[in-house]
Amino acid sequence: MRDEVDELVEAWARERSDLDLGPVEVFSRISRLARYLDLARRAAFSAQGVESWEFDVLAALRRAGTPYELSPGRLLRETLVTSGTMTNRVDRLVTRGFVERLPDPADRRGVKVRLTPEGKATVDRAFTALIEAERGFLADLPTHDRERLGDLLRTLLTPFR
Repeated sequence: MRDEVDELVEAWARERSDLDLGPVEVFSRISRLARYLDLARRAAFSAQGVESWEFDVLAALRRAGTPYELSPGRLLRETLVTSGTMTNRVDRLVTRGFVERLPDPADRRGVKVRLTPEGKATVDRAFTALIEAERGFLADLPTHDRERLGDLLRTLLTPFR
């Protein structure tokens, strides 16, 4: 089975036979898959009335477990955005009724961001839609190949921790 990356690699091999094109074969496919996945994620979230960035924040709070709250600093680490961006995102999520800010009982100067019941229901619906979309991407892979792919991708990601 051939794909567009095979054609791309063949063209580069013709033009630059001096280079090892193995990385292009791997990362061009990952890049294309990431684009398709991003489009599917956006569609799944949009159907639930949320944007990708909203899902990221809501999902971080949901994964935290009861009472579904985190400090803004922890949210920064979970979502990999700047503090200014996070402040704006939390403000917007408060306006939508998905989260609330509460005083941090351990630090009088601090706050906690907590998922509201509406936010919890929304992120749960969006996560279910996401899982269904992602399941479709993996439908043609046997379970053992999925597990192996997960292991290989983990190996690639480990240095970035």
